Amino acid sequence: MGIMGSFHARNVDLHMDDKPTFGVQDGFTFERKQREMIAREEDLISARIPIKHRDYCAHHLLEYQVCRYKNMPMVYKCAHEKHNYLNCEHDDYIIRMKEFERERRLRLREKRLVGTA
Repeated sequence: MGIMGSFHARNVDLHMDDKPTFGVQDGFTFERKQREMIAREEDLISARIPIKHRDYCAHHLLEYQVCRYKNMPMVYKCAHEKHNYLNCEHDDYIIRMKEFERERRLRLREKRLVGTA
């Protein structure tokens, strides 16, 4: 288990691998769009994409791998596909950090409300 976050996250017993304990819509006044996997599992298996890379950006990784295969040894021609994949990974990281912070804040709110009741 990792030590992601700060003392304040561990203070509410929140760790990196924890699953969300609150509803998807808790804390929001608008309808949130559900994230979807675009790449199909059979495509990822046939392309031998490791399980640790089978995330919401796997479809960009597939495009990059196909480009590398077609353009070997001139992989510099795949800079656009690589850029798309790395941007997607960065955006996914930001989303996960925001979800972590949302969970931390909701736990603090719950702790505060239980303490006053």
